[in-house]
Amino acid sequence: MPFKALIIVFCVAFFAYLVGSVNFAVIFSKIFIKKDVREMGSGNAGATNVLRVGGVLPGLLTFLFDAIKGFVAAGVGKLAFTYIAENFEGFILDALHGAFLCGLLCMLGHIFPVFFQFKGGKGVATSVGIFAVCCPLAIALGLLAFAVCLLFTKIVSFSSLIATCVVVIVTIIKNLNVNLFFVQIILTVLMGCIVFLKHGDNIIRLINGTEKKINFRR
Repeated sequence: MPFKALIIVFCVAFFAYLVGSVNFAVIFSKIFIKKDVREMGSGNAGATNVLRVGGVLPGLLTFLFDAIKGFVAAGVGKLAFTYIAENFEGFILDALHGAFLCGLLCMLGHIFPVFFQFKGGKGVATSVGIFAVCCPLAIALGLLAFAVCLLFTKIVSFSSLIATCVVVIVTIIKNLNVNLFFVQIILTVLMGCIVFLKHGDNIIRLINGTEKKINFRR
């Protein structure tokens, strides 16, 4: 890989991590309720916990901005890799590889944010924006699965895990015939595994039947 191309890859990857590190759950919880959401509720710096402790508006804003940062990071990665592929010979990766790579780094930034003591969220909302760039069909079906599952179970964590499985499976199927498909599949599976690992406590509570449900009326 040409040195200049390597520098561009490093810069966009670092940018994606920094964008992911901007934790809107902490930001909006401090704006609306004057407290750090990581010290309240489940302790998770994510949209669901903000919704529970702060209300609908900060919860929705957190979800929206977390998704936007995932979209921005993946979009920048896609544009950067498109530029590299068009201007440097011998570069075998394409635009989607850049989107997936920067998406993964954005998710890691969200979970381990350098600006917030490396204590962040679980990456679900961020992955919505990431896969809106990487595989729109997968995220559309994933959101549909989430909504249906949430309607029947009223459990956000379970619905998120089901949606993650749908997104990963659809993305893999959609990428079987693309250039270097195994790279994209590996990055997709890694993001899916990260979401499941971050939901470890939720999975235990689901097994034990003690996971909290969302009160729609409230």
